[in-house]
Amino acid sequence: MEITIRHEEEKDYRNVEEVTREAFWNLYRPGCDEHLLVHLLRSKSEFVRSLDFVATFDGKIIGNIVYVEGQVIGESKKHRVLIFGPVSVLPEFQGQGVGAKLINHTSQLAKEMGYNAIVIYGDIEYYKRFGFKVSKEYRITNQDGKYPAALLAMELYPDALKGVEGVFDDGGIYSIDEEELQEFDKGFPFKEKEVTKSQERFLEIVGKLL
Repeated sequence: MEITIRHEEEKDYRNVEEVTREAFWNLYRPGCDEHLLVHLLRSKSEFVRSLDFVATFDGKIIGNIVYVEGQVIGESKKHRVLIFGPVSVLPEFQGQGVGAKLINHTSQLAKEMGYNAIVIYGDIEYYKRFGFKVSKEYRITNQDGKYPAALLAMELYPDALKGVEGVFDDGGIYSIDEEELQEFDKGFPFKEKEVTKSQERFLEIVGKLL
């Protein structure tokens, strides 16, 4: 399958939000909030526009990845890191390496841009293939000083996180207002909200501590 990776353009915005909604609907919660998240992140100062990419097939957008800057706050220093997400792939194209292409392409570019590491929340069973490890290995905690199993970090070059330890801080930019979400979702076609097994798996991963 010939996949093209290119920068997202302004004319793509609505299309990408639709793709994101389809990709995440009922996956982690009844409905989803990722399409609003993508919409909001573009206007944030932390948004890294040069790492905002779409994947296309036959000219159709089938996936997207976005990045923001975050930090690890140590005892005496703040360390800049990258955060990616959402990573969206239309359901009919999932499992075909589209997400991997987006992650590999952008992480290599991030390295070339001078970034040292990426920190995310995700499933280690999926993300370890890219080089992510649980954050405990780098002594990077969440805001509560704990090590969630879902908090992952990847060095973009050897020993990039050596001596970088502390509290991971995303600045709260991934927080979503539920009333704003309900209003935003009215602009999209109706979809039924359901409880799924993938939501149970998500809650299990998020709730686990190391």
